[in-house]
Amino acid sequence: MTAMKHHGLCLDDALAILERTPASLSALLKSLPDTWVRATEGDGTWSPYDVIGHLIHGERTDWMVRARHILAGETRPFDPFDRTAQFTESQGKSLDELLVSFAGLRRENIAALVEMNLTEDDLLRRGLHPELGGVTLEQLLSTWVVHDLDHIAQIARTMAKVYTEATGPWSAYLSILRDRQR
Repeated sequence: MTAMKHHGLCLDDALAILERTPASLSALLKSLPDTWVRATEGDGTWSPYDVIGHLIHGERTDWMVRARHILAGETRPFDPFDRTAQFTESQGKSLDELLVSFAGLRRENIAALVEMNLTEDDLLRRGLHPELGGVTLEQLLSTWVVHDLDHIAQIARTMAKVYTEATGPWSAYLSILRDRQR
């Protein structure tokens, strides 16, 4: 695929992140004790386990489904995304199973995205988000990348906070411990 840049999105650069996310998360989380993978930042926040389930749900129902919706010229809004589906869909599965599932789904979605052979005109095509209104394919794909990075940061922050008290006075130097609570 050739490098294509339009309004900030370079598809090759986006793919570089999207392709690496499963391996990055697997390297960070695979076979870790529950202390790390079930940690949260408090009531109503997600553990790394929950985040992986959320990413899987997105691979199945969000990014490529919405990209196809836009490219098909659909005028109806996207189906709403269930941000908490992972709490039922992940039940009974180990984190390692979820990581394998995420990697397989992401590989399939990357292959499908590359097969679309998107043009600059395609990136300007519009869809209708149920809450945000009109969005472009470029915005959807850019959001997919930033969504990955946001959740990678969330996982690292959640894990770091397991040792907030244990760091003692050094916590004053560790900005990751002061980040947002959600």
